[in-house]
Amino acid sequence: MKSKGYHHDHIGGRRLHGDTLMLSYGFDPGLSEGAIKPPVFLTSTFAYPTAEDGRRLFDETSGRSDATAPGGPGLLYSRFNNPNVQIVEERLSVLEGAETCALFSSGMAAISTTLLAATLPGDVVLHSNPLYGGTDALIRNVLRPRGVESVGFLDGVSESAIREAAEAAMALGRVAVIFAETPSNPTNTLVDIAALGRIAGEIEAEQGHRPLVVVDNTFLGPLFQKPLELGADIVVYSITKYVAGHSDLVAGAALGSKSAMQAVKVLRPLLGPSLDPHSAWMIGRSLETLHLRMERAFQSAERIARWLDERPEVTGVCHPALLPQDAPARAVYERQCTAGGATFSFTVAGGEPAAFATLDAFRIIKQAVSLGGSESLACHPGTTVHSSLSKTEREALGVSGGLIRLSIGLEHPDDLIADLEQALAAGGAT
Repeated sequence: MKSKGYHHDHIGGRRLHGDTLMLSYGFDPGLSEGAIKPPVFLTSTFAYPTAEDGRRLFDETSGRSDATAPGGPGLLYSRFNNPNVQIVEERLSVLEGAETCALFSSGMAAISTTLLAATLPGDVVLHSNPLYGGTDALIRNVLRPRGVESVGFLDGVSESAIREAAEAAMALGRVAVIFAETPSNPTNTLVDIAALGRIAGEIEAEQGHRPLVVVDNTFLGPLFQKPLELGADIVVYSITKYVAGHSDLVAGAALGSKSAMQAVKVLRPLLGPSLDPHSAWMIGRSLETLHLRMERAFQSAERIARWLDERPEVTGVCHPALLPQDAPARAVYERQCTAGGATFSFTVAGGEPAAFATLDAFRIIKQAVSLGGSESLACHPGTTVHSSLSKTEREALGVSGGLIRLSIGLEHPDDLIADLEQALAAGGAT
């Protein structure tokens, strides 16, 4: 909410830590009958004192004028903003180091609105590969038939490879967006975000227009990778995953500077994918334990990834912490990430039959197609989240029949290792 007294992020010249800010920033108990926790504001609309206030609020929420009140436009209608949504947007902004944030009803709503706001027919999207299946389908099956072309690059740590793809993209039209998912889903490949910023500048010098650099930070952020500090213009999330963290809601977010986000924030109420107040309230609750949950899950995941890497049934583990010291991707990882994440993939010998048998043998780990929750989940990407791709396309991206994606939750790592050990044995992969 908009009380200046609850927007402190410094004490005595020292910036407060994120885990402290997640418990108080942006909410004034004095505006809610002294409640320590925000109530759920279940209302569709908000009263304003005068007709002139109504004019001002509509001008602000439509983007026709800048908001004068701290925290953004005043409350008008829950498709535009809501106290629960506003609290979460402000807390995510202070965590990510963004000027503004827009919450959405899903991660795909955030990505779709951002790409639609930035592109016109005849434009081109330059993007990393692999991408989450939904993002890939959006670019292929929605944007492309509407006249927005796309060019992908596979090696996101080679500036020359990205530049080569950029040249191919410029040959097709105006490059409006550079979109990257790093680490990628499901193989944890990395993209050099700073290099994307440099290449965006080169495209601007040649085409007279700087493309927006948009980074999907779902796997590591907002704690362990800061794309905006590295040169991205907008960062997007599936809030469903680590930020919400309990597998009980669906939401998304886009964050960035006010100028970069202006078109996104104008388009959101027109398309209507706003987040409901109850889900926003639940996210606010989750932010209070975000640091604890992500740190525990990431520590467990690295230990489990190293254990899997030693197993004879496993032919490869895709976790950034296991990158060889002399690999180019290792340098990018150490430069832009402070942890490797809790979602990674591993490949079992024996292909799809062995992968299916392993998955079916899990006793603690559940089969499901999400990630980042408090429980550990596993899926077979080739037949689920990346099944829209052809077999040739999947293999080119490293999504083989034997690949299993694993999201480590908050169970004790010893118990998860025991479950993996018996499942690998039951799977018969040798």
